[in-house]
Amino acid sequence: MRRTFIALAILLLAATSYAQNATTQSRLEEVITHGTLRVCTTGDYRPYSFLRADGQFEGIDIDIAQALAKSLGVKAEFIQTSWSKLLSDFKGKCDIAVGGVSTTLDRQREVFFTKPYMLDGKTPIARCNEVNKYQTIAQIDQPATRVIVNPGGTNERFARQYFPHAALTVYPDNVTIFKQILAHRADVMVTDASETLLQQKLNPGLCAVHPEKPFVYGEKAYMLPRGDVIFQEYVDQFLHLFQANGDYQAVIDKWLK
Repeated sequence: MRRTFIALAILLLAATSYAQNATTQSRLEEVITHGTLRVCTTGDYRPYSFLRADGQFEGIDIDIAQALAKSLGVKAEFIQTSWSKLLSDFKGKCDIAVGGVSTTLDRQREVFFTKPYMLDGKTPIARCNEVNKYQTIAQIDQPATRVIVNPGGTNERFARQYFPHAALTVYPDNVTIFKQILAHRADVMVTDASETLLQQKLNPGLCAVHPEKPFVYGEKAYMLPRGDVIFQEYVDQFLHLFQANGDYQAVIDKWLK
């Protein structure tokens, strides 16, 4: 009799759990119902996300987010945020966050991530005639070295962890920050290798320092609501097919070649 009671209790709990899950709407259904995919992005991080003077966003992740919205039969609405407010803005305003977002354990505590769509890592960028001076962390971490960094993201976190002896400047504008090195107001910045490759094209006189061998391993992924496995699996499958069909490489070539 006792075993029968326990078995019935287990079945009741399972049925209750199933009913609760069935009535919990995924963000996937919400996006389709509302007809809009709300996308948080900073707009200051080429080649992933950049806000043009005309108010339009462009970049690798902007193109992919638009393709994701199209796959759902909805429109993409881009909402500008900042690196320091990324998590709070995402949780309050958006369905997904894109734009060169690095996966970190701190962020993972509060959100879900897609599977990484790009491998990356932190590497220096400096004036071309001084590349040999900044090959290692130890070479950069000197009192005479003027390190510049944008606030609120993984670049600042990296700089504060690895360059405690260098002269650190937190510069608020991630769009013009590289001009500060050219103007000799700073010596070096450590950022994602993919960004250094683009910035050396946009800023003649600056050179990426061993971008093929970054100081630390890194990944780029998209930020999704915590706990929503249904939405996560959809976006993961979209990215898988987008890459397998060659669409992803076409977007990369558009912005990096």
